Amino acid sequence: MTRYLTGNSLDGAVPSWLTNQDNSKLKVDLSYNHLNETTVPQNCDESLNLFRSYTSTNDSDLGKCLKSHPCLKTYYSVHINCGGPKVSIGDKVYEEDLDTLGPARFLPSNDHWGFSNTGSVWNTDQTGNDYVAYNQSILTMNDSELYTTARHSPLSVTYYGRCLAHGNYTVTLHFAEIIYRDNRSYYGLGRRAFDVYIQGVITIKNFDIKNEAGGVDKAVIKTYNNISVTNGTLEIRFQYAGKGTTAVPKRGLYGPLISAISIESEFKPLEIKQATHRKKRPFLVIGVVAAVFFFILIVVGIAWKKGYIGNQISREIDLRGLDLNTGVFTFKQIKAATDNFAESNKLGEGGFGSVYKGTLLNGTLIAVKQLSSKSKQGNREFVNEIGMIAGIHHTNVVRLHGCCAEHNQLLLVYEYMENNSLAHALFDQDKSKMKIDWPTRQRICVGVARGLAFLHEETTLEMVHRDIKAANILLDTDFTPKISDFGLAKLNEKENTHISTRVAGTLGYMAPEYALWGYLTYKADVYSFGVLALEIVAGKNNMKYQPNEDYVSLLDLAVVLKEKGSLMDLVDPRLGSDFNKIEAVRMMEVAILCTNQSPALRPTMSEVVNMLEGHRKIKKSDLNPATSEDDFRLQAVKGNLENMQPPHDSLVQQSSSSVYDLYLNSKISEESRILDE
Repeated sequence: MTRYLTGNSLDGAVPSWLTNQDNSKLKVDLSYNHLNETTVPQNCDESLNLFRSYTSTNDSDLGKCLKSHPCLKTYYSVHINCGGPKVSIGDKVYEEDLDTLGPARFLPSNDHWGFSNTGSVWNTDQTGNDYVAYNQSILTMNDSELYTTARHSPLSVTYYGRCLAHGNYTVTLHFAEIIYRDNRSYYGLGRRAFDVYIQGVITIKNFDIKNEAGGVDKAVIKTYNNISVTNGTLEIRFQYAGKGTTAVPKRGLYGPLISAISIESEFKPLEIKQATHRKKRPFLVIGVVAAVFFFILIVVGIAWKKGYIGNQISREIDLRGLDLNTGVFTFKQIKAATDNFAESNKLGEGGFGSVYKGTLLNGTLIAVKQLSSKSKQGNREFVNEIGMIAGIHHTNVVRLHGCCAEHNQLLLVYEYMENNSLAHALFDQDKSKMKIDWPTRQRICVGVARGLAFLHEETTLEMVHRDIKAANILLDTDFTPKISDFGLAKLNEKENTHISTRVAGTLGYMAPEYALWGYLTYKADVYSFGVLALEIVAGKNNMKYQPNEDYVSLLDLAVVLKEKGSLMDLVDPRLGSDFNKIEAVRMMEVAILCTNQSPALRPTMSEVVNMLEGHRKIKKSDLNPATSEDDFRLQAVKGNLENMQPPHDSLVQQSSSSVYDLYLNSKISEESRILDE
């Protein structure tokens, strides 16, 4: 006989006849009441359920009978395979739950969790198996071991974790309908519905596992976070609430059903933190040391490969040990002179690096070119190149005062040019207040020609500049022109290619044989000078001068005007009429001669100086403008380049021929258009 007095909010004393131990067949459930604590018995046998039977000042005991089951330690997790054996899922071990339940049972399974059961299975002999469900078919869901068995109760079953550390926990509940089937038997007629409480708060109302899962033998997992534990106990109750099926044979089958329970702390236990830290500490130290070591090796390797280590130190030593006829500056001196490379001291940026204005302690003004160190040459070769540049002295060549190779810096120190560059004076009229008259322009043009003649013919180096243009012609206080950036193209080469040398120049100034074939001789500088001379006369930039769609450049316009006998139309209008017309015409004719498509038909720079100064006449047969005799001239270019014998690379030769054919077709089309006009 069973007396169910659960959940009736009873108070007062417990009647003695309810707990009369002489009546061994009487089973009493007093759970979830508010009885007088002093009258509640302390026995916890299988016939008396005292779970939450009274209001205690210490809820962690869950009743007097658990005083005989003290907490041995603090726990941070509980995992239960309800009604089944021990199961390992991932890193979690779900403990076995094989105890038999009675209609009014409250006993702990061990020191950190237990359960309370209420309810009898009608019309059957009471056995422990009546409270365990077993699956009726093969399960295919993930972690199927958790759903092979389940704990169920006709009325109510409560699982509790105890001896838990205070804090927030995550509760995960696993359900699967393994009793009611999708068939025509009475097992297929039932419908299960029950409520779920966590810490006394309802979380699911009228929960139907089969409906939620969309069928039988399918898992439903419910997770709840931030479940607070303040008294060492976490309680999960599954309660039949009168819904669902009540009239199937074996009525006990319609009560709550739970497959597995997981309770996991959301905080790291102190002892686990300390143990983990102790375990990880040696590996962490080893890992950090190894990472730092390999990082240093990588950095040193990259720095060595790029020449930042060893190479730079060696360069500095070599520079100091070489008689450069110039100074070797320290990086500290350069930083002080340029105010740490202040933006206000930046004069410009060229193809080889930025240029800064500086002032030495003795008041000398300098220009510091900050090179990007891309050279793959050895230290001695690099130092020799610097030495050769430093040894060049000419009125129309910028003087190198010294250099610096420290702290991964490669710096060249030049004399400072007060009037900036020729490009600034000619083209930046909005920024420049200088007005260059004709005598100054004539003197600048002749001075540049003399400087190039010196580099080509009067030094032992026979140096080719490669990038003659207005921006690389600097002007001192007296507007004396000085060629800058000479020798730097060779310093900046990365490596040799299939051509004689790497193309380094500016579009609009490069000779065709250099731009198309990469073949470099001093005649490439002659071509660039011719373009520069036209710019000096016209006061306009070769590439930016596009008055209409017929002329793509200043050079193109000059050749057409030469054919029409109207070269004077090219002269800069800012000069007015007060200029030497004979010198202007001579300069333009020399420029056109210098820009001949065939290198063989261009003069040398010493010849250019003589022609500009009037010491040598310009022969009419020497003039071969681009708009006349194109056929003859282009054949001369082709023949001359063939005689130059570029490297035997079939792919390169094929590409060169293709470029040449395209160029020839474009010139023929241009000639037809001009003749039609």
